[in-house]
Amino acid sequence: MRIRNLNTFVKIARLGSFHAAAQHLHATQPAISARITALENELGAQLFIRDKSGTRLSPRGVQLLPYAEKLIAISQEMKQQIREDAPEKGSLRIGIADTLAHLWLSPLLRHWQAQYPLMSFELISDVSPTLVKQLTNCQLDLALMVSDQNDIPELVSEPLCSYPQCWVAAPGLISDASIRSVADLVNYPVLSFPRETRPWGYLQQLFQPFYEDAPVFHTCSSVASLLTMVAQGIGVALMPEPIVRQLLDDKQLVELNIDQAAPALSFNCSWRLDDDRILPQLLANSSREIMTDTIQTA
Repeated sequence: MRIRNLNTFVKIARLGSFHAAAQHLHATQPAISARITALENELGAQLFIRDKSGTRLSPRGVQLLPYAEKLIAISQEMKQQIREDAPEKGSLRIGIADTLAHLWLSPLLRHWQAQYPLMSFELISDVSPTLVKQLTNCQLDLALMVSDQNDIPELVSEPLCSYPQCWVAAPGLISDASIRSVADLVNYPVLSFPRETRPWGYLQQLFQPFYEDAPVFHTCSSVASLLTMVAQGIGVALMPEPIVRQLLDDKQLVELNIDQAAPALSFNCSWRLDDDRILPQLLANSSREIMTDTIQTA
């Protein structure tokens, strides 16, 4: 009998609805329903009655509730005791979007090493669509990546951070005063992240009205390579502001004052719903704290 299913049962009993439990547990409602169905099949009893008046415990559900609460409490006590008596050991596979790796990889790894000195971290930097596939295929334990609008039932996803974006170019390619609109950009090559990524999709929509005169696109998955190319005058680029801040301050790049503001680029942290370990969530929480604290004190 899985503790996760019992915990879901208790949440529904306390909150009074499958929808509220799904929100509290950061899961989809179909995933919550599947857990309860699995628990009912295992016990051979209906646990909830759902009708026009709402959701309530069945007689068997009322009978199960105190036992479920006891088992959850015992499980939590056991995990806490083990964590206190024995440091975390083993290996954790973490995928990180290249933008976040460029900004945060060293601070995050130093923090994780201090917290879990016996853990081995396997770090993979790639574009977010690839990280999603690797996470759902159990090739990763945690992913820090660009937020996706489509909910994936197999994953728990929570907000991580968000950065404004700005258009930049080398001073020798464009004078910042000569560019004021998206239409002014069509005569220059555009450097971007690869196809199927969120930034690439935004640029395709942005230049769609100029289909016949659309700019040439060059894509690359490496933030460092994109920065080098834009600084060498290969083309213009829409980049997260923290990535280009130092180059702007050093006058190696100029910011283009485009009248159509680009949306912020948001990131999330995700792990698999069927992963009962608490460590991926702890690392996700510490990542969020480090990034938030640094932004607030900057």
